[in-house]
Amino acid sequence: MASADLRNELLCSICLSSYTDPVMLRCGHNFCRDCIHQALDTQDESGVYFCPDCREEFQERPALMRNIALRNIMENLLITPPAQTETGICCTYCIHSSVPAVRSCLHCEAFLCDNHLRAHSKSPEHVLSDPSTSLKNKKCSVHKKILEYYCTEDAACICVSCSLAGEHRGHRVEILYDASEKKKTKLRNVLQKLIRKRQETEERVRSLEERRRKAQKKASGEAERVTALCTDIRRRVDDLEKKVLSEISRQEKEESLSLSALIHQLEIKKDELSRKMRHIEELCNMTDPLTVLQEPDTGDLCDPEEEEGDEDTGGHDKQLHDGDDLDVAVISHTLHTLCEVITGIRSGIYVEGPADILLDVNTAGNYVHISDDLKTATGTQNNQNRPETAERFQDYQVMSRRGFTSGRHYWDVEGSGSGSWIVGMCYPSIDRRGSQSYIGYNNKSWSLWRNNNRYSVRHDSEVILLPDNISSDRVRIHLDYGTGQLSFYELCDPIRQLHTFTAAFTEPLHAALCVWDGSLRILGVNSNW
Repeated sequence: MASADLRNELLCSICLSSYTDPVMLRCGHNFCRDCIHQALDTQDESGVYFCPDCREEFQERPALMRNIALRNIMENLLITPPAQTETGICCTYCIHSSVPAVRSCLHCEAFLCDNHLRAHSKSPEHVLSDPSTSLKNKKCSVHKKILEYYCTEDAACICVSCSLAGEHRGHRVEILYDASEKKKTKLRNVLQKLIRKRQETEERVRSLEERRRKAQKKASGEAERVTALCTDIRRRVDDLEKKVLSEISRQEKEESLSLSALIHQLEIKKDELSRKMRHIEELCNMTDPLTVLQEPDTGDLCDPEEEEGDEDTGGHDKQLHDGDDLDVAVISHTLHTLCEVITGIRSGIYVEGPADILLDVNTAGNYVHISDDLKTATGTQNNQNRPETAERFQDYQVMSRRGFTSGRHYWDVEGSGSGSWIVGMCYPSIDRRGSQSYIGYNNKSWSLWRNNNRYSVRHDSEVILLPDNISSDRVRIHLDYGTGQLSFYELCDPIRQLHTFTAAFTEPLHAALCVWDGSLRILGVNSNW
């Protein structure tokens, strides 16, 4: 099957159609016999003959040589079905062969191949477009004219008759190309917005994937930590069990040996007593008085030393009876160690705490009263008249003396039932004046707020409301400085996590309190942890 490129080589350059009875000039170019005859007839008047392709001149009218090989090729080509084009549309003017159309003319209502497209009129009314199986949608269905304009009011493509005398008369119209370009501009703007949104979505996906990776890494680390913790607990429990069982076994052996020796002594004594009993029974059964009386007195049969020995044995028996239980001192101590392990687990093992937190009066505002033990902050309307310093907070806030730069710590706070307060942690570089100095209203502090029995957590002025079912007035603040986590818990039974902040801490973190009314007191370890 001939390809499209081969078919182009089989077109006559004069008629732009497939060769019909092809002949060849002396220069080697081929033409249809009728086409070259007409061209040479035209050249007869000037007396100068030349090839229409290469312009080679001949002194006299050139002889035409029939190209048998090319004619055979053309005959075979006409028999062979044409190659199916991508669109299935062929040139209207290639009547002898099926040549793919590359454009269509709306004015001529014709399809054009590359060769006929070059020779096609370039007049404005000849509107070219991509080949289409139907040209009807390119023309007005009413006036059968080319759609050249766009009615902006009706959003419709119209012809010139529609704009002058049809239903779109008087409407604002634009040239089809201009309207198309305007729409393309709008579409490009929409495309840019979509691209930006897609980029934002991709960035969000990357961020979430990073969070998921960190969560997986953290979960893996926590799993390893818990596994190591449980392994250590099992090892310690096993060691304690072995120690207790070994001590019980040792005491049991010592006691058994002691009792065995005593039992042996008592068995000997029992045999001796049995012998004496039999002798006395024999004396009692004798009928000869002389024999009975000649025997030593019955009281002599009992050796005084043996009686003392009996008392000693009885005393030993008493000691054994008084100490018949195992010595549980070591066992109790070991079991107490086990209880400490369990208590350590319930209190959050490997956590340093509770932190010994004392409030720093030098940072306390003039409307907060600090107790003598530096553990309680109470809101007051009485000005405390403390000296104004750069480190002192405005009004109702105070921070702790101690700051944390590593490790894991927790501290507990109890608030008054009806008070409005803030608890949290902050950097020492926090502002001490203005509304931005309140805990949670800046990027240097993290806080839990209570106001009108409503709870929220805040950081850098961003507020997250918490559920209303918080009933306990006691909260725990847990800091894991190394992993960058600060958590708030409600000390109910069981303990309940309220919120966890995650950040890369860059400064020491101090405990911070703010009390408008009521009081806040720093407590020790809560048994519900």
